Amino acid sequence: MAKKEKPIQKPDYVKAPMDRRTFLTRTAAVAGVTAGLGYVSFAPKGAPGSLKDMTGRRSEPAETFFELPDFSVEKPSSIAADIGIARGERSDGVLDFSEDRIRNMVLKATDSLGGLTHYIKPGDVVLVKPNVAFDRSPNLGATSNPVILEQLIRIILADCKASEVRVADNPIESAPDCFRKSGVGPAAGKSGARVYLPDDNAFQTLKTPGAALIEEWTFFARPFIGVDKVIGLSPVKDHNLCSASMSIKNWYGLLGGARSQFHQDIHGIISDLAMMIKPTMSIIDGTSVMISNGPTGGDPSNVVQGDVIVAGLDAVAMDSWVFEYCLKRGKEYPDYLFQAETKTTGKMDWSGRTDEIVG
Repeated sequence: MAKKEKPIQKPDYVKAPMDRRTFLTRTAAVAGVTAGLGYVSFAPKGAPGSLKDMTGRRSEPAETFFELPDFSVEKPSSIAADIGIARGERSDGVLDFSEDRIRNMVLKATDSLGGLTHYIKPGDVVLVKPNVAFDRSPNLGATSNPVILEQLIRIILADCKASEVRVADNPIESAPDCFRKSGVGPAAGKSGARVYLPDDNAFQTLKTPGAALIEEWTFFARPFIGVDKVIGLSPVKDHNLCSASMSIKNWYGLLGGARSQFHQDIHGIISDLAMMIKPTMSIIDGTSVMISNGPTGGDPSNVVQGDVIVAGLDAVAMDSWVFEYCLKRGKEYPDYLFQAETKTTGKMDWSGRTDEIVG
């Protein structure tokens, strides 16, 4: 292999002298770079171009927050009521809760507020949020009534001509088991809705300005993407921590993360939920009421038959009425209703704001 020759050296090479203009130009450039480095090095935190980062997190991507729009709709000017109450019909002293009767009660309760077709327009994407927290059968009253859910979805699709209905919740127990055993999953599928189950990628950080406990908290966001209207569908239940679980408490099922920590301030978190979401409407099932051993129940003896389906635009007033008349606990309202009244536009005083119709 031939030996590699060294490059020819030019010992006689003489560097051309630098003229004055070139010298000044290069000196100015060096000075500019030096000054720039000095600025970004010593500029105070937050100043344009500053390299100071006391947290060491400047290189991390900025966190983006999920935002919920206001889903509420103004009621017709001719409607005075904020709460529609449909009472069941009796035949020989026995209440009739057949599918047709349930459908009629849902229509009567919502017609008292101007009708679902006023609130939901053709082409809307609608989310219905039931309570599916526990792995319980429907007769135990721990979850939303699947018959009411099915009839509500059929009305939204057939009468309101919504383009899509979604059903979603983040249960405390296994989501697939809860949706199946409660009957909510089969009812949703049978009526033409799409069920959204939670997974790790379904949550985003929701910002709720002014909330005491969940101003920035992980939220079951995926089912809300592209949604136009939102309806809550909840049972009426005794609750060992907050006295009662009704329409406002139902939104707890949209929180992710270590939400059990909120049990230490249960009234604070429920009143925060009233701030978190402004639904189009809330519907409460008062045809069966868990009067004891709530919220999980477990024995049919914990449940008594009721006679109403309630629709409302003011959840604070609605829950106050249901607490008094479905749970029959008078006006010793849970503290979260007082807190919610101070945090939102809702009012506990429902007098003169109800419309009762025999369904």
